[in-house]
Order: sequence, then C-alpha cells, then structure tokens
Amino acid sequence: MNRFVEKLLNPEPHQELIMGNYALVRAMLESGVKVATTYPGSPTPEIAAAIRAIPDEKRSLYFEYSVNEKVALEIALGASVNGHLSTVFFKSVGLNVAADSAVQLALMNVKGGMVIILGDDPGAHSSQNEQDNRHFARTSYIPMLEPATPTEAYKMYKEATKLSKKHQMPIFLRMTTHVCHANEVIEFDSLKIKDYNWKSDFDPEDGPYLPITKSVFPLKRNALKKLEFMQKESENSAFNKIHSPHGSGEVMGMKLGIISSSMPVLSILENLKNVEYPIDLLQINFSFPFPKRKVERFLDNHDEVLILEELDRVLEQELKNIAWDCNAQCKLLSRQYNNDLVGELTPGRTWKILSDTWPDLFPPKQKIHEEPDISPRIAQMCPGCGHRSAFHAIKKALPEGTITVGDIGCHSLGFFKPYNMGEILLSMGHSNGTGSGLSIRNNQQKVVTFIGDSTFFHAGIPGIINAQYHDHNITLVVMENGTTAMTGHQPHPGSGEISAKISIKKILESIGIEFIRDIDTYNQKKLTKYMQEALDHEGFSVVIARHPCMLKFTREQRRKESYNPSHVKINQEKCRQIYECVQEFACPSFAKLEGGKVVVNEELCIGDGSCLQTCPVNAIEFEKHGGNNG
Repeated sequence: MNRFVEKLLNPEPHQELIMGNYALVRAMLESGVKVATTYPGSPTPEIAAAIRAIPDEKRSLYFEYSVNEKVALEIALGASVNGHLSTVFFKSVGLNVAADSAVQLALMNVKGGMVIILGDDPGAHSSQNEQDNRHFARTSYIPMLEPATPTEAYKMYKEATKLSKKHQMPIFLRMTTHVCHANEVIEFDSLKIKDYNWKSDFDPEDGPYLPITKSVFPLKRNALKKLEFMQKESENSAFNKIHSPHGSGEVMGMKLGIISSSMPVLSILENLKNVEYPIDLLQINFSFPFPKRKVERFLDNHDEVLILEELDRVLEQELKNIAWDCNAQCKLLSRQYNNDLVGELTPGRTWKILSDTWPDLFPPKQKIHEEPDISPRIAQMCPGCGHRSAFHAIKKALPEGTITVGDIGCHSLGFFKPYNMGEILLSMGHSNGTGSGLSIRNNQQKVVTFIGDSTFFHAGIPGIINAQYHDHNITLVVMENGTTAMTGHQPHPGSGEISAKISIKKILESIGIEFIRDIDTYNQKKLTKYMQEALDHEGFSVVIARHPCMLKFTREQRRKESYNPSHVKINQEKCRQIYECVQEFACPSFAKLEGGKVVVNEELCIGDGSCLQTCPVNAIEFEKHGGNNG
C-alpha cells in the first residue's frame, strides 16, 4: 500500500494534513458506510479516487461509478432501504440529473441511513452555473449540513450518518469547492474495519415505498414529522455556534452581530481579527431545518445583525421570516447590491460588504485584503488532443452559417478561437435535443451537434433516439476518447475498464441509424470527407470521431521502461510562415516569436504527430524519427 492509503486506513487515532475530499473517505470508513456511488464531477472526484486507491482486499465498502447521477442516487437508496448505510456524491448540477428521484427521498424510510454529498461551486470554477443547492433541501424536505472546513466536513459527515440512521431519512452534506479542496490537519478517531453482514433487510412493511395518490399525503406528513425531530437536532447542534473574537460588548452604543454559514464564515472571521470591535458571529452550519430558537435569542441580544451568505438570499429569507414571527426589535441588514449575489465571498469581497454596512468600523480604503491581479488565460485542449484534430478537420467541411451545438466535456473548449465550435451549451446530453429544435423547418443553415462518449452514456441516448425517431436533419459528431477526461479519467461503459466495453457504434446501429461513419481524428482528410457526406445526407447522420485521450495515454506510456519520448520540430528552411499550425490548428506546443519565426516548445510537445498534416509546406517534422507516440 502507498503512503496515502496507509493514512486512510491507519486504525489508531491520529493527526493528518489532508484534503477535505479525502477526509470524507476516512469519515465513511469510520462510520461503516457499506455502499458508495457517484458520477464524476468537480469538485468531488477526489472522493472516488481515494476510495479506488484502497486495494480491493482492504476496501470494506462497495463502490461504483454509475452511468449518471440519477442512477447513482437510486442505487444508494436501494442499498439503504435494504439496511445498508450508503452515500452518493456528485457536483452541484449533478443534482439536477438526480432531482426526479431526490425529491421523493424524504418520503422513504431509509433505514440503513443515506448521506448525499453535494459539491456546490460558488465562483463557477468548473461548472456552467453557480447553482445554490440550499434550495433543494427545502424543496425536498431533506436536512442539510454545511461545513466550512475539512475538519467540519469530517465531523459533520459522521454526525450525518448517525442522524440519518436515527431518523431514517436522507441528509445533504453541502460541500463547496474550497472546502472540498482545502487541506487541514485533522484529528481522526480510531478506525475498525470489519466484514459486514450483507444480509438483505428489505421489508415493504417498513414503507410504504410507493408515493402514489393513496399514500402521498401520509408519506408527506411523515416527512414533515421527521423534520420536526430534525429541528430539535439543529437547535442543539454544536455545528451552530457563536464566535466572539474580541468578546461581547457594544460598538457605537449598539450590540452588533453577523449571521453566516459555510465557507463565508472563515472570510468573516479573518476580517474580524483585523479590527478590535466586539462583534459576534453566529455560524449556522446545520442550516436546514433552521435553528429557529437559537436565532431568536441571537436577534434579541443584538441591535443590528448583518446577514452574510454566498449566492442566493436563502439565509436572509429564513431570518426575516423568523424576525417577523418573533417581532424582533433588532435591525436586520443584508447585501445591498445584486452583484454581491455572484461569486465566492473571499476575504476582500467580504470586507467590502462589511465596509458598505459599517463604514466607520471597516474603512473603505482598507488595503489588507487587496485581491492579486491574475493574468487572463484561455482554457486549452492538451497537446495531442484528438478533439483538436477533429475540430480542425470538421471546420473545413462546414458551410458558412452552420450552427454548432456543444455539450459538456473537454470538447466544450472548442467554443474558443480558432475553432469556434459549439455556440450553445445547456447541460449534459442536451446537444441533440437542442440541435433538433434548431433544425426544424430550417432550410437556410446546417446543424451540427457534438457529444462526448461519457456524456453519450450519461444523458445523451434519449436525445439521440428522439433525433432518429423523428429523423431530424442534424449531423451528430460523437467525440470518443475512451474515458471521462474532463474530470480526471474516470471509467465509463465505453471505456472497458470495469467490464467489457459497450460499443457506441453498435448502440447507434441498434436504433436504426443508417448513416454512421467511424474515423480516427488524426486522419483529418478522411474526417473532413465524412463530414461533407454527413452534411449532404438528408435526415439524421452520425460521425464517430475517435482518438484516445492523449493526456491519459501519455501518462500510461511514461510508466513503461520502453517509453521513448519524442517531439516535433519546425524545419526553418521549409517554413513559409503561413501560421496554420499556430492560428488554425493552435496546438499550445507551437509558439510564434516576435520576428515571426515559429518554434516548438519541447516541454509541451508529446510527439504525437497529429500536427504534421496541418502544414501546407510540410515544414513540421519529427525530431526523432519513428518516435510517434500517437
């Protein structure tokens, strides 16, 4: 076992400097989780990576990458109603995929216990929106805990499993990007891994488990009753606590307070440490059901209270309702501007809000939290990426005015210059539905849709079946690279890593699609030809543009003793400075110097050779002949 796995499996109480996501895995093992499921998505994929790093003979729980988030959640539910403690984790927008089942969970008696880890993404670091999933807790009647640090994540996960088993209801653990990826020294408890009893304990009498007309109202009443018990747990929770960095007292003849939750708590505390005023902070991390009585007491003890939270006005609405109901005499303050509802509450942004609220206490010109300037950088596909070859070849086949519809995956980067592919993007698997809508009675423009192989299996198949069934006049390009590349090379049904590979081409053939072409993207001339034929075809057509993910492939090759690194060079005698390699193919390995000379960055070039065919005068050559690693 490597050092990392030894940390996770150390049976003794001990300290570890560890990432929040990894701390959750230790918490799962200590809590006795028996089933864990996921669909990969940042900021949560390291949880799965840590579980998979544990050798099979040492791994006490069952784990799987499910085909999408909905299936992952349903497997976790099935395990729980069978008496097994389960967990499911995915990113913020993954909950949208699972929502159809998630909103029913509170109606079920999850007797084994079930924790749903949400990776929310304030700042949209790796997501197409800043979705605030605190709303889902209220929509689905599912309690929610919100850690601010890796230590709190570890402790809250363990507490969530206890509460879930005690009240037989699911619990959300809402992580955010920085909590997932932050490192902290954590005090771990002892770990006792044992062989679990996998006896089936499902009994329909524990239900009912059918939310149909006859049973919906009793089930909903039962869910609301459970929330009442959870309300008491929230009131008494140690995770809802008051911080007074400079003690309690009056400022400007008033008692001032702040109410916040999750990650912003740390920004607030950092700012409070830089002033000397006795301002109290109520941290609410067991945030649903809301600790109403604790809040009422805090409001009664303060003259002005500022509500500070990331993203939507969820805390604010709850607090204003409570203040109205209890006839609170304190003045409630909140963010003044709509732009405060966007992005993370970093210490600098938090200072600005505090300054807008209490300028005499937090001077507007304070410089201690100045944010560093970061140079803008366009996201790029990796050197050797098959998607780059695909876009370079496909672009040559597209008539002017062609509408291109993107999907979620590495190929989303095709939107940027010079490819300009994928002008519309909604969610995973949307491309063929959206593209079909764009094609209706559209005789002026061709429509081309893109989808990656992982997304194909995740949510793409229904839209493809619909396009074939109605024979919508679109051309689909399946960008097949053999892995879930964007989130860290996790397996999917077409990768062949877990079991026999499921063929995308055979699935397409089985639903009756007549026009299918299958080509390696490095064969650019033939791919351009196939695209032209597909666009000439009336009705639904498919081109499978495949090439292994070269980042994954190269990493695997470097582990071999026989690996012979190579790269290309520019033959300066042949080069005519046409710049197709730089401006049209745009591999980041190429650089144009001030005088116009084109050179190759050997640190970036992987020697795959896909670029050779892009030069009109054949000025790109292998530095080491026969070293093609593609």
